[in-house]
Amino acid sequence: MYDFVIVGAGSAGCVLAARLSEDPDARVCLIEAGPADDSEDIRVPATAARLFRTKVDWDYDTHEEPYCGGRRIYLPRGRVLGGSSSINGMVYTRGARADYDGWGQPGWSFAEMLPYFTRSEDNERGPCEHHGVGGPLSVADGRSRNPMSEAFVRAACEAGFGLNPDFNGPSQEGFGRYQVTQRDGSRCSSSVAFLREAERRPNLTVLTEARVHRIVVEAGRAVGVVGRRPGEDFEIGVEREVVLSAGAYNSPQLLMLSGIGPAERLGRLGIPVVADHPLVGANLQDHPQTWLVFGHSQPVSLLEAGAEHNVGLYLRERTGMLTSNGPESGGFVRTARAASADPDLQFSCLPVAFTEGGLGTPSGHGISFGACVLAPRSRGEVTLASSDPTAKPVITHRYYEDAADLETAVEGVRTALEIARQPALAPYTETALAAPVSDSDTDLRDYVRRHTQTLYHAAGTCAMGKVTDAELRVMGVDGLRVADASVMPRLVRGNTNAPTIAIAEKASDLILGGSLPSREKISDQVR
Repeated sequence: MYDFVIVGAGSAGCVLAARLSEDPDARVCLIEAGPADDSEDIRVPATAARLFRTKVDWDYDTHEEPYCGGRRIYLPRGRVLGGSSSINGMVYTRGARADYDGWGQPGWSFAEMLPYFTRSEDNERGPCEHHGVGGPLSVADGRSRNPMSEAFVRAACEAGFGLNPDFNGPSQEGFGRYQVTQRDGSRCSSSVAFLREAERRPNLTVLTEARVHRIVVEAGRAVGVVGRRPGEDFEIGVEREVVLSAGAYNSPQLLMLSGIGPAERLGRLGIPVVADHPLVGANLQDHPQTWLVFGHSQPVSLLEAGAEHNVGLYLRERTGMLTSNGPESGGFVRTARAASADPDLQFSCLPVAFTEGGLGTPSGHGISFGACVLAPRSRGEVTLASSDPTAKPVITHRYYEDAADLETAVEGVRTALEIARQPALAPYTETALAAPVSDSDTDLRDYVRRHTQTLYHAAGTCAMGKVTDAELRVMGVDGLRVADASVMPRLVRGNTNAPTIAIAEKASDLILGGSLPSREKISDQVR
């Protein structure tokens, strides 16, 4: 029996476990379906793609995407301590001020969220009005500085775009190098940042390889969870709250398996209805990304990361290619199509030939860059395949269902082609490995449909105002909250790891009533 049970030890769950256990009188249990994050491929930034389709990946795919030629699109998600922050590209961006203000939820404006970003942050550039220091999450300038990543920024400037030294500063627009969640050149996941120290507390229990099957609800209140670990079933009781932090795919799946969801669909699967919630699993959003890929003869791509001198650099100095987060540089662009004053495209550049959604093996040196649609209008959904809790959910993003998203993506490819023509990129764009056959609207649309991939930013499936209230409580069920990217009513314009951590920071204050014990008390407890 615990005071709090947190389901999912990802970007949000690790934060919640750390913050809630700061109260020494609170008994906290954090449950993770995957293993501990002890793989060297997790710690070394440049080897993240080697984790795809392994035991630390939920290994999801979309259903046949009707507006992308019926393709099934690979959706890697972390199934390990740290969740997707243990396998992601480590980019630290927050989105636009208007994203949070536009949610229309009390307490969630950008001005009210900024203190939660800075509370987490330990930015090596030092404190300012936009950044914090001293928090658990290390935010740093990338150490790889691949010449292709630098050339991409110069080429964008040659194409007429401005420089931006801080995408989390006064403005998003412009091109530059991303800051990353790294500590001394190694990945600083949510697990590394928040859980490492918290695990030493006697009031925090962390269970790995323990898959929750459903939430137990009695008389309208969540009273525990049931699931299975290798060789045994388990049931864990809760006195205060169950908090779902399983992500935009798994949190709605768990709600539906527990009888909280669209009553008609649940009935067809033989799942007893606890609360009729038609919008659980709806409102699914993501940033659809379209890459251009070029081959060249320069020995500077990440294919060289495993060379002896690069391994030596990493071991001795924590610098060099093995510190590359992948998308080292990029930028934000506001096109003429933008519906607001904020960017509608985000560009990323990878110093490697990126093929098959990261599953392909490059045959030679290359560079990849392209744009995602930042404010998509299309909406997908997560549904159940069966009442078996081990069955994968059915995920349909419906990328480009709204034709406006397709036209914005076309502008992204057109802009990427213009950047590719600039002198700074000439040494790295010798051969087009993946590019449209022409820049006609027809060919660009066809290319987008055939080559779109996820940018790994799923959100919205347990949205505030639809599934939860503004305090993240599931409407109609007591003692149950959701705290992860699924609660975003609308996807932010940027990478989702930092916003998810900030959501969890705020959720911990909501749960604890805004009061935390003193740091001295915490230190005494750890000692």
